[in-house]
Amino acid sequence: MDYKSDIEIAREATKQPIQEIGAKLGIPSDDLLPFGHDKAKVSDEFIKAQSGKTDGKLILVTAINPTPAGEGKTTTTVGLGDGLNRIGKKAAICIREASLGPCFGMKGGAAGGGYAQVIPMEDMNLHFTGDFHAITSAHNLLSAMIDNHIYWGNKLGIDLRRVVWRRVVDMNDRALRQITTSLGGVANGFPREAGFDITVASEVMAILCLSNDLDDLHKRLGDIIVAYRGDRTPVYCRDIKADGAMTVLLQQAMQPNLVQTLENNPAFVHGGPFANIAHGCNSVVATKTALKLADYVVTEAGFGADLGAEKFFNIKCRKAGLSPSAVVLVATIRAMKMNGGVAKNDLGQENVSAVVEGCANLGRHIENIKQFGVPAVIAINHFVTDTDAEVQAVKDYVATQGAEAILCQHWAKGSEGIEDLAHKIVEVIDGNSAQFAPLYPDDMSLFHKIETVAKRIYRADEVLADKKIRDQLRQWEEAGYGNLPVCMAKTQYSFSTDPNLRGAPTGHSLPVREVRLSAGAGFVVAVCGEIMTMPGLPSVPSAEAICLDESGDVQGLF
Repeated sequence: MDYKSDIEIAREATKQPIQEIGAKLGIPSDDLLPFGHDKAKVSDEFIKAQSGKTDGKLILVTAINPTPAGEGKTTTTVGLGDGLNRIGKKAAICIREASLGPCFGMKGGAAGGGYAQVIPMEDMNLHFTGDFHAITSAHNLLSAMIDNHIYWGNKLGIDLRRVVWRRVVDMNDRALRQITTSLGGVANGFPREAGFDITVASEVMAILCLSNDLDDLHKRLGDIIVAYRGDRTPVYCRDIKADGAMTVLLQQAMQPNLVQTLENNPAFVHGGPFANIAHGCNSVVATKTALKLADYVVTEAGFGADLGAEKFFNIKCRKAGLSPSAVVLVATIRAMKMNGGVAKNDLGQENVSAVVEGCANLGRHIENIKQFGVPAVIAINHFVTDTDAEVQAVKDYVATQGAEAILCQHWAKGSEGIEDLAHKIVEVIDGNSAQFAPLYPDDMSLFHKIETVAKRIYRADEVLADKKIRDQLRQWEEAGYGNLPVCMAKTQYSFSTDPNLRGAPTGHSLPVREVRLSAGAGFVVAVCGEIMTMPGLPSVPSAEAICLDESGDVQGLF
């Protein structure tokens, strides 16, 4: 059987004008800033006018740890949104924007797949509405103004050895991880060691995604700590006087983007922090807006539930006052086999015993989600090579964990293939069993928060952190930052910091290499193991296959 590529399916879609999509949610045309005919930003004035409305129900889609076999978290998010609309519910989708780094690296697109996609697919995976460019520009404006302040006399007394604000670019570029700036003589400033992160790891990205409005954005930008003086007192973005100009650059980027699914249902696509190095969720303003306009809102959090869901619960929900009603945990038979030790080339062959062995990873995630008091339903994202016996093995295993697994065929059939899951989610939400609570209280010490995540979510025996890191955490607590949540930067491929350790490992340690204070975003980052905040390209990057064909159409995007 011949299967069409995602981009071929997307190109054949019958799109509705974006004004008609907005009308489905009650958004007037005058409150949409169109980018072409198929995407638009929602006005700040309209969003503020919705504040008195009752919220709909929030559904989180998360997954097992990613494998090369694929899981389909975004595909399931889109499919479930379409499925809920299919059974007569008023539903909207909230997902993140795609970073150019993974699109040209190894991950490919981030708009779903098959017949469960958000469109326009090419725009979604490339420049879209320019939000990431605005974030990059705002971030690097601050970098330029820091160095400029130092050049013109350094009135704030910044210690050049303690400038903590790095530059960013939205591309995987390992050569920029560690650099030296201002070489070339007196006219170019004072040489110092610096470096780049990828834009999605920028604190500006996190701030945009956690801010409630422009005033909140402005304040948070001002709260960014950019450097320290010789006496270790902090220098803030507002001291550099960059916060106003940065807010101007981000004014339009703060407005959520409205697009549509293949089935012409509304989707908000806004913000894009990675879950392995940032907090991994779409923007608070998009989620809150969707909750005012729809009865059901389906959102996702990046990578496995040990990263994305943990941060969604402990950071986003805590900061935004959100209370999710249900969780969908996505798994595939192929991924279960890989967790059970099967090589990628052998995944097409039936292997029930490997499926059963690999279910330990799924079971660990189910246990973890229960700790947050939110009911979970397991979605088996169907592949054509799955056999009935393998699917039944997962269903039987999940039943032993006190949950239910439902086979979903949205990739091949769109909303028709996910109706069962849509009905089940509505049933679960109507049961009012959710009693959401974060994993740890605000007043717990920072190191204890790191330990709590490491032991209760990763099942690590201990956290390895030297005296310098522990002292730094205590200093931040003394400075008034002890109530912040922690944002773990860790490999997405394993519960441990070893990306090759699949399944549900125990008996491992969590080494914390570095801690960073994101005072504006409102969390402390713990960099664990060998994770990098500037990824590199693989030996054969996706960019090698991306081009324009004779008709001027993009080829090579997933």
